[in-house]
Amino acid sequence: MNTREDRFSKSVMDIPPSGIRKFFEMLIGHDDVISLSVGEPDFPTPWCMREEAFYHLEKGHTSYTSNWGLIELREEIAKYMKRYNMDYNPEKEILITVGASEGVDAVLRAILNPEDEIIVSQPCYVNYTPLAELTKAKVVTIDSSVNGYYPSAEQIEAACTSKTKALMICSPNNPTGTMIPREELAKIAEVCKKHKIWVISDEIYCELAYDGSEHVSIGSFPGMKDYTIILNGFSKSFAMTGWRIGYIAAPSDLLVQIVKLHGYNTICAPIFSQYAAAEGLRNAWEEVEKMRISYQERRNLMYRSFQEMGLPVPEPTGAFYMFPDISSTGLTSEEFATQLFQKYNVAVVPGSVFGKGGEGHIRCCYATAVDKIKIALERIAEFVESLKK
Repeated sequence: MNTREDRFSKSVMDIPPSGIRKFFEMLIGHDDVISLSVGEPDFPTPWCMREEAFYHLEKGHTSYTSNWGLIELREEIAKYMKRYNMDYNPEKEILITVGASEGVDAVLRAILNPEDEIIVSQPCYVNYTPLAELTKAKVVTIDSSVNGYYPSAEQIEAACTSKTKALMICSPNNPTGTMIPREELAKIAEVCKKHKIWVISDEIYCELAYDGSEHVSIGSFPGMKDYTIILNGFSKSFAMTGWRIGYIAAPSDLLVQIVKLHGYNTICAPIFSQYAAAEGLRNAWEEVEKMRISYQERRNLMYRSFQEMGLPVPEPTGAFYMFPDISSTGLTSEEFATQLFQKYNVAVVPGSVFGKGGEGHIRCCYATAVDKIKIALERIAEFVESLKK
């Protein structure tokens, strides 16, 4: 006899819901809770971008665009990528997506077959592993926590087999805020070329780098364009989370396959979001820099506070997350986050949801107002102190 669950997809039933969104949903109806959980800028989208969207809405520009996206946006992205020493043809090597998240899904479905292997460096953003598993590929995880929270070429080499199809990396990293050093990226590039595997590089936080650190894309190394798939977007650096606008830069023969999925799935990204993003690449860089400086100041505040609490934490050089080690409290990351929410009205994300190397940590986002960060840190310190008694 069939049960009701027999009517559902087993593949979808087997994947867990997002651990980040779980804590986000807990906030609903709790106006007194300070959230350090969701990675969302507290700034509005720069005015020039909003104004550009208003203009096109007023003009009635509300139609579909090409599946590939507006050519003017793709041209601006191509110009932008030259800053990082990469040359992409805007007509056939750049595809506009509904946020970088759609890009992850489309890329994985376009390159992975059942029983292929994909190496995923963890701790990592929560959607990489479930989306890869939906393709029936085997996810091979490596623990970057043993290497300063970035993957090493040695780890990747050891994980490669004859079935390895791709490597997934994110630098600056979510949830740790660490960046892969140029020297290590060069070694990783050589491993990828040796084994002829794709490297999927999530660079959504590339404009948020601190202390003079510079983002380096693995796609900029000699011979790597043929092996690199770059995911990026406007949600983080341009404060455009709700606009849902991202892009993929990759070899044209792969993008021809990806655009088929994109066309069937979403058709195109919202047209007004595309116009706004193009304007941002032209004229919003002063605002982007102001946001970056503000995040760096908040990072400094949070980093000092966790050190004073006696909670070890890698100093972030990018993104807007901190990943303190709370294992000394004797609580699991889930227990710590739940009790902190219930007793002290502060929301963080348990590190366990980010995979290997995540348990015993919490992720705290510092893209929120400084006064709220200060109160949240005081409450966390009080909670940590209470656990010592």
